[in-house]
Amino acid sequence: MRKKTSGVRSKKSMIIVRAAPRDRKRALISFGGRTEQAAIGRSGITAVKREGDGATPRAAMKLIGGYVRRDRVSLPPTRLPMRTIRQDMLWCDAPRHASYNRPVKAPFPASHESMMREDGLYDVCLVMDWNISSRRRHAGSAIFFHLIRPGYEPTQGCIAVSLPAMKRLIRYMRRGMPVRVI
Repeated sequence: MRKKTSGVRSKKSMIIVRAAPRDRKRALISFGGRTEQAAIGRSGITAVKREGDGATPRAAMKLIGGYVRRDRVSLPPTRLPMRTIRQDMLWCDAPRHASYNRPVKAPFPASHESMMREDGLYDVCLVMDWNISSRRRHAGSAIFFHLIRPGYEPTQGCIAVSLPAMKRLIRYMRRGMPVRVI
């Protein structure tokens, strides 16, 4: 016999991100009865995201998949599709380029970010559907769920957590799971 559902999404099936009290550059992430600390954009949360504004968009963004530096990080099993990061992997952040907010390969002449970073931020880098399935120029690119800088320094608009927190969360993540920033 199937259990009836009310149509309301279970709290276990979505990740909730809310600004931390007294610090708009930090957040609390709730998922499956746990709460983790996170960093968000240096400009806090915004309802009107623009390229380069340093803000995290207020939105429900579905997880698409992710990237991992397998030479540095070992992850627990996950249902989220993960690709191994290679040296030639880049992400286009040039609003006027046809590949805006898309992965690209080096060499690439337009503005981009390297996915293989020395600082370790993208050692685990999850892609959320912000301005990807329906792109708008200058509406923000590369809104990732990635690893944190020491001291929970703010991001350029992404959501960032510690490696132990990422390992706890990624076990339950799957493609299509919403990350809701409120």
